[in-house]
Amino acid sequence: MSASPARRAAFETVRRVFEEEAYADRAFPGAAAGLESRERALAQRLAYGTIQRVRTLDHGIEALGRRPVGKLDPPVRTALRLGAYQLAYSEVAMHAAVNESVELVRDAGLERAVSFANAVMRRLTLGLQGLVEALPEGTPEEAALKHSYPDWVAQTWWRELGPEETLELMRAQNEPPETVVRRNGLKQGEVAGEPDPEIPNALRVDHVNEQALAEGLIWPQSRGSQLAGLCVGVREGERVLDLCAAPGGKATQLAERAAEVVAVEKHAGRARELEANCRRLGAANVRVVNADALELPGDLGDFDRVLVDAPCSGLGVLASRPDLRWRGKPLPELQRDLLRVAAERVKLGGSILYSVCTLNVEENEAIVDTSGLEVQSLEGEWPQFAHPRRPEFLLTVPHRDHTSGFFISRLRSRK
Repeated sequence: MSASPARRAAFETVRRVFEEEAYADRAFPGAAAGLESRERALAQRLAYGTIQRVRTLDHGIEALGRRPVGKLDPPVRTALRLGAYQLAYSEVAMHAAVNESVELVRDAGLERAVSFANAVMRRLTLGLQGLVEALPEGTPEEAALKHSYPDWVAQTWWRELGPEETLELMRAQNEPPETVVRRNGLKQGEVAGEPDPEIPNALRVDHVNEQALAEGLIWPQSRGSQLAGLCVGVREGERVLDLCAAPGGKATQLAERAAEVVAVEKHAGRARELEANCRRLGAANVRVVNADALELPGDLGDFDRVLVDAPCSGLGVLASRPDLRWRGKPLPELQRDLLRVAAERVKLGGSILYSVCTLNVEENEAIVDTSGLEVQSLEGEWPQFAHPRRPEFLLTVPHRDHTSGFFISRLRSRK
């Protein structure tokens, strides 16, 4: 016997994320290569769910298995985590979760650990679901354990949003994200999907059509992300600077109207990927610059608009980036520096769009408040997404808007 191909792909993804510090969205495609679509979907659901819920799963494994997860052999630890996820959070039959997890241990060549894994899995079938359901959530720390988040994230949201909204947000970001693509206006062709009633060119789809993606007709992009690109407000004939451009979703979105988009990417490999994406989407007016945004060539200036879609802790995209909750951290110093560069490179009267896919004051409104830039209110353009406390800004939130969380502000230099 051997574990199913879907379980093996999920196992490899989870193992690489926690044992090799790999990124889930980069580890999974290689692990799932060759799987048919149904198996691939199952493998991704199991892998991403296990990575998201790992804190709660480890608690259950230690409580019922009576062995610290940190002392287990990595393949055993990974197999138990994957099995525990299926028992606690999926519709997989108990016997399948147990048998497949045991076979993963055997496939890893750890015959000596097979009986141990089998015993732990059987204990989990008897008590894990009840243990998880009974976990309290009355404090930030309790909620963080029950819903599998770092304490600092729960504490931040609890303080800024309040307990009720924090719990809604936590639950929402443990569910699968929306599947939405942006219809590329630079190419002609038939594309299936349900048009979103609020975001132009956003299509809701059951799955990303790989053929349409390969032909450059679509780009996978959440409605929150597309909204940020729209708020740049680019007009025909304008020059736009995108300071943090890879992989190119917003740069190619801006290219549909701009005369020129200068897309900056610091890392050479990602800059090459950005160039390839621009070619595929037909964005011939995008010029990729492989440079540190904080050390730009002197001739890059006098832009009509600048987009600062800044690196951040990513607290608004935890549903689609399952490992980010365990590695993300606030980056306010970098964000302030990027805004300073934007102010230096935009022409007099031009605008700066500052957006981040995170949900915490430190990286959102606090950055704008200390930037010295003039705020141009977005409330009148997109009232349905107005920030609840600062309506001059926009804020999409997963539990209310059912899309990724984005903070969006439009600014102007006071020079």
